[in-house]
This record gives sequence, C-alpha cells and structure tokens, in this order.
Amino acid sequence: MRKLKYHLVDVFTDQPFGGNQLAVFPDGPSIPSELMQRIAKELNFSESTFIFPPKNPKNDAWVRIFTPARELPMAGHPTVGTTFVLVKEKLLKRAGNVTEITLEEGVGDISVSIDWNENKPDLITMTQPHPKFGSIFPDRELIAEMLSIHSSGLHPDYPLEVVSCGLPYLIVPIVNLKTIQSIKLRLDLWKKHLKHYESDHIFVFTTETERKSSTVHCRMFAPSAGVLEDPATGSASGPLGCYLVKHDIVPPAKSERIISEQGFEIGRPSILHIGIGLQNNKITAVRVGGQCVYMGEGYLHL
Repeated sequence: MRKLKYHLVDVFTDQPFGGNQLAVFPDGPSIPSELMQRIAKELNFSESTFIFPPKNPKNDAWVRIFTPARELPMAGHPTVGTTFVLVKEKLLKRAGNVTEITLEEGVGDISVSIDWNENKPDLITMTQPHPKFGSIFPDRELIAEMLSIHSSGLHPDYPLEVVSCGLPYLIVPIVNLKTIQSIKLRLDLWKKHLKHYESDHIFVFTTETERKSSTVHCRMFAPSAGVLEDPATGSASGPLGCYLVKHDIVPPAKSERIISEQGFEIGRPSILHIGIGLQNNKITAVRVGGQCVYMGEGYLHL
C-alpha cells in the first residue's frame, strides 16, 4: 500500500473554513495522470494540485491542476495555494520583502509574488495573461431564466460578455445584492444553451456588496468542471477586473485596488484582491491575489 501526502489549504481567506479549499500533493512525479484525476474526484474540492520539478531549471515548479471532472491549463486559487505550500515546505526561499517566483502551468509560465508579514507569507499574487474579450451573449432573457431571475435583474447598462485571462468566463452584471443572492442555476437550460458555448462558466457580479471595503460581490457557476458553485475563483477575477475597467465601472484611478467578495451564499466567504495595470487606457497587467490559511495535512492510502 502506498501513502500519498497532501496539504489542505483554504485560499483567498484569512479565516479557517473560509475561501476555497485546495489539496496540494507535493510528490507529483510519483502519481500517474489517470490517478491524479481520480484523486481530484475523490476529494471533490474545486481543484487539487500536483507539484513537479520545473521543466525549465530557471523556474520554481511545474504545477498540474485538476477539478473533479478534468485537468485545467491554469487556475487562480490553485496557483496561490500551491505557492503557499511551497513556502511552508521550504521549497521556496524568501528574497527580500517581496519574493518573485515562476510556476509552469498549462498556459505557460505564471509569475507569482509573495508579500511577507515577518517570516510568514501574507498576500500571494499571481500575474495572469492579458485579457481577450470575446463575444456578447445576445439573449438576455435566456440568461435571466437560466439564473432563475427576472430579466430586470440583469444590469441594463452592461453586456453579457466573454472575457479570458487564460480561461474564458461569461461575465454577467446583476443589478443588486438581493437579486444575486436569489440566483439558482437551471442545469437543464445550461446544458441546452451554454454547455457548448464559447464559455460555459457563468460569473455573476454586482457592485452592491456585503462588506463596505469590497468593490464587487460575485458568484461563479461551473457545472462542466464538476463544480456547481465555486467559493473563490481567481481565474475569473482577472477577467472580471478587465471587464470592470473596460466598461468604466471602476475608474482608472482605482483599477489597481479592486476588492472582490465571493462564496458568501455557500458559507465560505472569500476576499480576492484584483489589480489591473493601465497605460494610456490600455490594460498592461492583470493581477489577482489573496491570503491563505493552512488547515492541515494527511495521506491517501492506495
């Protein structure tokens, strides 16, 4: 019988039992790909990660990311949480007040910065690929019905737009907090109309928030990844930040300090820090970060 060690981390939170759960397996080379997928399904977190030595010796690690249903080319909370574990296991060395590292993922190299609080990692921030703005979903009535809300619950001034910073998301603006809290995804309509669309992930947001310090309140639905609702989605938060800046919902002066709250409806409150760099009104950088809480470690016996 083999023992596979893993670490359990709550990501995008400073409190236990908040944020997004992540299992990190430090010995990736010993685990076949097919077994990685089975492990991710067994644990049933939004994602599980497996650490490998980097392909390029100048980088720090190669990371593979699995949802319960499939492998992903990149993701936000797995990148942040895996970095946290690399630090805890002393596989990364501190270099100054801010440590810069590079992780290899399916989309390529991902830059990550670690801000320190004394000798502990505090804010961990990933840099995402520049945005690609996709299609506008034309049928607002259909999306409203899919979300079990009236069409007046969709913000009339902003489009239903696909945005990608590595993974595509359909960004859906909602008028207020009460409406976004009432959303229930209709899987029958999702399967019929969105499962094979440019993006089958739905990321809804409103500028009415629960916390005064937050900029937006969000929810994310990803049935195709085996996750009905995700408590904290870093790979969607970068695209959201780009959407907010593009449509002047967030002014340029505040583009580097966007605070997103997510996961409140499912009892896992999460806080994500989004920074959109601008130069001459063009997006030049996309950053998403947050804090982590170490919850423990264990073994799978196989």
